[in-house]
Amino acid sequence: MTTMKYLDGKELAGYIQERQAKAVRGLRQQWKIIPKLAVIQTTDNPVISKYVALKQVYGEDIQAEVAVHRVSQADVANTITALNDDDSVHGIILQLPLDDPAQTDVMCNMISPSKDVDALGEKSQFVPATPNAILWLLAAYNIELSGKNVVLVGRGKLVGAPLEKLLIKEGVDVRVVEKETINPDDCIQEADVIISAAGSPGVLRDTNVKYGAVVVDAGVASEDGKTVGDASDELYERSDLTITPKRGGVGPVTICSLFENLIIAARNSQTKA
Repeated sequence: MTTMKYLDGKELAGYIQERQAKAVRGLRQQWKIIPKLAVIQTTDNPVISKYVALKQVYGEDIQAEVAVHRVSQADVANTITALNDDDSVHGIILQLPLDDPAQTDVMCNMISPSKDVDALGEKSQFVPATPNAILWLLAAYNIELSGKNVVLVGRGKLVGAPLEKLLIKEGVDVRVVEKETINPDDCIQEADVIISAAGSPGVLRDTNVKYGAVVVDAGVASEDGKTVGDASDELYERSDLTITPKRGGVGPVTICSLFENLIIAARNSQTKA
């Protein structure tokens, strides 16, 4: 009898966190440098505040500094300029979404490319955190993408679009399913590996995920006051799948990936000094 296999991001994050704590210790001892992340938050949305708090806790765990700047959207530009000029700050992230999303690209592109650890600006020197986390998770569980039918559901700015670029760069033949795709279920049903970042609850169902598929659910949406992914509950009743758990899949590794960029930025700042 087959049993469901989980792509356990929480377990992987534990190993990465241990390594990063040693890296931060090395920076402190060798260079007297403390990696510092500045988070710009413009809204009191409880979900966003939760994400910010998780970054603060992770920073404490590896002895990196996380400073939260709560400002109005009107003050974001001045805040970014000041943080760009602050040599003690190695990474800057603008916590999205903004109240006026139309300004997102302009604001993100204001962040210095050497400090844009979320990689949302066009000239960022870093790999986007969530797409990188997905690749780490697949590699950690020896999921081979070469020669497989890989389908990416969603081409959003934060996950889908940058992940597509990373996969193509690695020579993976990937097919993207979007709202405009004709017969999307047929495309998904053919996939050996499905990576979903649509933010559309239930887009992955028992009827469109084939036997033995690998499913990475990176979708985030709100349903009845709860944060949910793209995979329906019925998928978790199957024993043939390799799948991210409902909690502790891509999320924990994304935070690791973000802090990996911060550590690199801190190290780069010292070598340039």
